[in-house]
Amino acid sequence: MSVSFSLLIGKTRPRPAPAALMEVIDSVELTHSDDGRSGFQIVFKVGRSFLTSTGNETLKDDPVLAEDLLEPFNRVIATVTINSNPRVLFDGIITYHEFSPSLEPGESIFTITGEDVSVMMDLEEKSIEHPALSEQNIVTQIVSKYAKYGLVANVKTPSFVEQPLANERVPVQLCTDLEYVRELADRHGFTFYVIPGLSIGQNQAYWGPPRQKQVPLKALTVNQESFSNVESINFQYDALAAYTVAGQVQDRKTNQIQPISSLTSRRAPLARQPALTQQSDIRKVQFRETARKKAQSDSRTQAMVDRSQDRVVTVTGQLDTSEYEDLLEIGRLVDLRGVGYTYDGRYYVEKVTHIIHPGNSYKQQFVLTREGLGTTIQQVAV
Repeated sequence: MSVSFSLLIGKTRPRPAPAALMEVIDSVELTHSDDGRSGFQIVFKVGRSFLTSTGNETLKDDPVLAEDLLEPFNRVIATVTINSNPRVLFDGIITYHEFSPSLEPGESIFTITGEDVSVMMDLEEKSIEHPALSEQNIVTQIVSKYAKYGLVANVKTPSFVEQPLANERVPVQLCTDLEYVRELADRHGFTFYVIPGLSIGQNQAYWGPPRQKQVPLKALTVNQESFSNVESINFQYDALAAYTVAGQVQDRKTNQIQPISSLTSRRAPLARQPALTQQSDIRKVQFRETARKKAQSDSRTQAMVDRSQDRVVTVTGQLDTSEYEDLLEIGRLVDLRGVGYTYDGRYYVEKVTHIIHPGNSYKQQFVLTREGLGTTIQQVAV
């Protein structure tokens, strides 16, 4: 399998990185996560400072340290070509520099770190109102303000939709755009993340439920001799993760006190033995929010339960891209085989870290999750 890596760097419209810069890249690490921040780190090998040719005592930096393309808030787009198939791996913004000089020749390193383009949504705290808008329309409106970074909103409609009249209630934002969009997602058990689009410079901002119906990625295979593509793998079962919710709410429209509860998840099952229904003991938490309608409170409690069971089983591991011959993607489903009935089956891809040493190796570290034990499928996607 042939793999080639390239970078585009610059302001709003990055251009291909010069060959002199590409030649001194030591390693690249790109992380995508469906919960929290996604980021990148690129390490460059640099030389020592040296005296200028004029003979004075002024020291001059290695050219990499003086490179304008690596300035903070420049944009970095990483692409990879696997068997002549180009893919955009990451689109982000430089936010941090680190220089580690060494006394040994050729051992000094200069590191740039950054986040995906959604970091630009997190630079300004705001106090603004969103009158007469539903939550999904608020998200669409916010994302549209960052179109110059190629952000295109992919917003799903939640099961409970409320579009309050301006004389009834006005949604108020008291934080950054990114914080508010994630807060709205959490209310419905949704995720919000940004991934590169099909073309360079385009990014998809997804706001919606995980585990959408889709074709699974190529299967991960363990202990299958020449068919194996996973180098290491580990499984964790958290018996305290999932919980049910119960409580009461005083409906702000009718003023009546009514019970609310959510005992099961509405997620499409990935495990044959979900913890919520199969585990002998399950935690129970109280719903304590006030000033809600009954239907709104029911939606909030359901979202809490849905999110709680997402990470009952967590799988961490690493694969060699040359063996896997494909890329894992967050927000997708992937099948796993070769570890036995208990942990085989279908999983949700929550996090992927690409670790690239140009011209040497390309690994992918992954985090997979689901709600319990046992496989629900008889054959995997290959």
